[in-house]
Amino acid sequence: MLIGVPAETLPGETRVAATPETVKKLQAQGHTVRVQSGAGTGASITDAAFAAAGAEVVDAAGAWGCELVLKVRAPSEAEGPLLRAGSTVVGMLNPFDAAGLQRLAAAGVTAYALEAAPRTSRAQSMDVLSSQANVAGYKAVMIAADRYQRFFPMLMTAAGTVKAARVVILGVGVAGLQAIATAKRLGAVIEASDVRPSVKEQVESLGGKFIDVPYETAEEKEAAEGVGGYARPMPQSWLDRQKLEVAKRVAQADVVITTALIPGRAAPVLVTQEMVEAMKPGSVIVDLAAAQGGNCPLTQAGRTVVHRGVTLVGETNLPALVAADASALYARNVLDFLKLIIGKDGALHIDQADDIVVACLVAHEGKITRT
Repeated sequence: MLIGVPAETLPGETRVAATPETVKKLQAQGHTVRVQSGAGTGASITDAAFAAAGAEVVDAAGAWGCELVLKVRAPSEAEGPLLRAGSTVVGMLNPFDAAGLQRLAAAGVTAYALEAAPRTSRAQSMDVLSSQANVAGYKAVMIAADRYQRFFPMLMTAAGTVKAARVVILGVGVAGLQAIATAKRLGAVIEASDVRPSVKEQVESLGGKFIDVPYETAEEKEAAEGVGGYARPMPQSWLDRQKLEVAKRVAQADVVITTALIPGRAAPVLVTQEMVEAMKPGSVIVDLAAAQGGNCPLTQAGRTVVHRGVTLVGETNLPALVAADASALYARNVLDFLKLIIGKDGALHIDQADDIVVACLVAHEGKITRT
């Protein structure tokens, strides 16, 4: 089978959907891989490296003209004419983007959105949200350390002692846990908050202190457990109490990293303008939810701004800032997913009995299959 890997065209997107490592493995299975020239440049992978791994380096038409096309981001409107009817596209296709799904259906392609995979043990190796959130959590701390004009660790010097930075992390999913681990390695004092009580042990095991907000009703506790690994919107009563606790910690923080997302919805507001204005000058907020409206209303997507001495970082694609490793992890996720849709005969098939395949299938035979 011909497998194409086009270059990503979204501004700022430096990742690539395959690496020399995964190209070799696909070749070993008898497939021919065609990589668009320059597709790996942003991830520090040269055309020569892909060629050495056995890939054919081609132009855009050559990569898009394959039976199976591997992407990082959904095809743009400009890329629409390059889609070939009957082909299959695999990537992070944003299953909540109705216009994008309609474009795929209209092009007559079979499309799989990897973000839609269920959060189950069997799907872990192909969980693109987790692999990329891991990268984002790490990079958020590194950006914060760069923007913060003091040390992260406590230092005892001949000129006196420097206190450790206080870091507050809001939202303890994969990104939040990686942020805790990274900030701890840098020597910071860490506090973290999340609506799910089950993450308290994880926070503490990484050296952080959990900001505990007791649940007063059965409704609050049920909502806190979440569904499928995701948090659910919490009752207003609990949110009011959490807001008070978080506000106290944020006011004392040197760095705040927010990571809370609800799939298909605007990001919840965790840090209000009043909280920001209570922070010390020189403090830093890195808002990982900037692309979905932000966890802080002062965040500006794609920009770094300063409000009353507090720096707010609104990067919308942190994994693309660590493109080499982010691509390596993503390409492995894709490779594992392909095992579910490529049969032993080397041909593509749709296994309607496989819950992962069914969950990820968003377009087929001219129709949107995701409801």
